[in-house]
Amino acid sequence: MKNKIFITLAAAAMMLFGACKQNTEATVAETDNIYQFTVLDGQGNDVAMSDFQGKVLLVVNTATQCGFTPQYEALQTLYTKYHGQGFEVLDFPCNQFGQQAPGSNEDIHAFCTGTYNTTFPQMSKIDVNGDSAAAIFVWLKAQAPFGGFDTTDRIGAYLDQMFRQQDSLYDQNPDIKWNFTKFLVDREGNVVRRLEPTTPMSEVEEAVAAAL
Repeated sequence: MKNKIFITLAAAAMMLFGACKQNTEATVAETDNIYQFTVLDGQGNDVAMSDFQGKVLLVVNTATQCGFTPQYEALQTLYTKYHGQGFEVLDFPCNQFGQQAPGSNEDIHAFCTGTYNTTFPQMSKIDVNGDSAAAIFVWLKAQAPFGGFDTTDRIGAYLDQMFRQQDSLYDQNPDIKWNFTKFLVDREGNVVRRLEPTTPMSEVEEAVAAAL
């Protein structure tokens, strides 16, 4: 009898947790703009996204040991060129894709500044998918679903084939697929475009310039 009661209570708790999680995700997804969120910087300090109000943002999940890691150089070039016009790159390291962002926040920061001379804000390492995904990325994905890889590009075609072999409908869910996915946010805090890792950086610059 006690075992049955325990099982019943456990099942009820799991149902309640699932309902709460769904409600939380729904609430996050329905948030009006990016300024409602608070994130952590590389030193673990709170950063209110409202601090960036009125600026054009490029929010990127990054990795230090990825084939796309050289995009750090192009991101720094964009930051240097447009920062004076109210543009920010917000770097969120993530180790969920091939474990290509190992090391501490300090290790990652040292690599980026030492290798690519980055000066844009770098946040604390986070998850972008799954139950532990940072709330800001839950919201970003809800605003701009997966846009598809550029399959005319060799790497884009490879990634598309790899994911499609795992799930033929992979492109229909909004999860982040790989490192260096970018979300362009306008001066009102709204997501205007999602740019996948295979999007040429020249096209990323065009989108940034148009938003400015």
